[in-house]
Amino acid sequence: MKSINDRSQNIGSFVSQADDTIIICRCEEITKGEIRQAIHDGMFTVNEIRRYLRAGMGLCQGQTCGKLVKNLIARELCVIPDQLDPATSRSPMRPVEMKVLGNEEVTHV
Repeated sequence: MKSINDRSQNIGSFVSQADDTIIICRCEEITKGEIRQAIHDGMFTVNEIRRYLRAGMGLCQGQTCGKLVKNLIARELCVIPDQLDPATSRSPMRPVEMKVLGNEEVTHV
């Protein structure tokens, strides 16, 4: 069984497929071909694909495309999906006004 941590493995050159235009990540409009190309560029984990393409970083936070991306990576690397680590979950971030952090009373003039 191959190791996903072995960056020296040759996964072959990228060969486009007829269905590479299918959108996998609807939030960020990322296609199957873009994900496959990223894998051939050396992005072997879900987190690397997220950082490289923003797949799974849209409004749904990977709830729609997460499994699809993971399966594409596994297929291209010829490993089983269970060998891949899941994407790191992070809380949604929003700007917060300093007065909220300082617990100050809001006064209107």
